[in-house]
This record gives sequence, C-alpha cells and structure tokens, in this order.
Amino acid sequence: QVQLVESGGDSVQPGGSLRLTCATSISLYTYCWAWFRQAPGKEREAVAGLGINGDTSYAESVKGRFTISSDYTKSILTLEMNNLKPEDTAKYYCAADLWGNLRGGGACDGGTSRYWGQGTQVTVSS
Repeated sequence: QVQLVESGGDSVQPGGSLRLTCATSISLYTYCWAWFRQAPGKEREAVAGLGINGDTSYAESVKGRFTISSDYTKSILTLEMNNLKPEDTAKYYCAADLWGNLRGGGACDGGTSRYWGQGTQVTVSS
C-alpha cells in the first residue's frame, strides 16, 4: 500500500521559513514528485516538482523562495520554504506520479498512477 505522509506545517509570520517533509512507503526513483497547495475557495495548484532524472521546476509564485529536494536513501521528499508570504497560506500536499513527466510550474503528468498524501497546513500571518 502506497503511503505519503506530510509533516512540518505550522503558523509563521511573513518572512519566516518552514520545511515540509513527505515520508513515503515507496522508492522515489520511478516517480515524478510534486508539492501542491490548496487555499480555501481555490483550486489545488502545483508549486514544485522533482522529475525522475532529478530536474526541478517551480510555479512562478514561489520561484526563488521554495526548494524541492529528496533523500532517496530515506524515501523522503522535502520542500524548503523561505520568505513566506500571506498568500502562501494553504494546505500543502505531496503527490507521486508513477513514471510521470515533470512539466513547467512544478506539475507532473503522464504517469500511470498518482498518489496523494493527506496534507499539512501552512498559515502565514502577522
């Protein structure tokens, strides 16, 4: 059974930093990985992606502030978030696309299966 478990969400002030992690029960190697977020009343959007060959892509709104990375030995996906803004407030999800392709803006597509975690809440407020 595939399990993705996010953690690290918290409430921070504008300009602060957070590190989200996604612990997985699967090997990272054959998946395209992405972090999504969904704010109340808005559609879920991709913010950062990590392709099978190690390339990365980001949504314009987070470029230069967020960094996606992985620890293949521990099967952990990480999202480092710096200079957080109130508009970053959302529930953040990690997703895995089996044999997916990384696209611009942090999204993966073309995979044979997609798995989601349950999400972790990030709130940026003064």
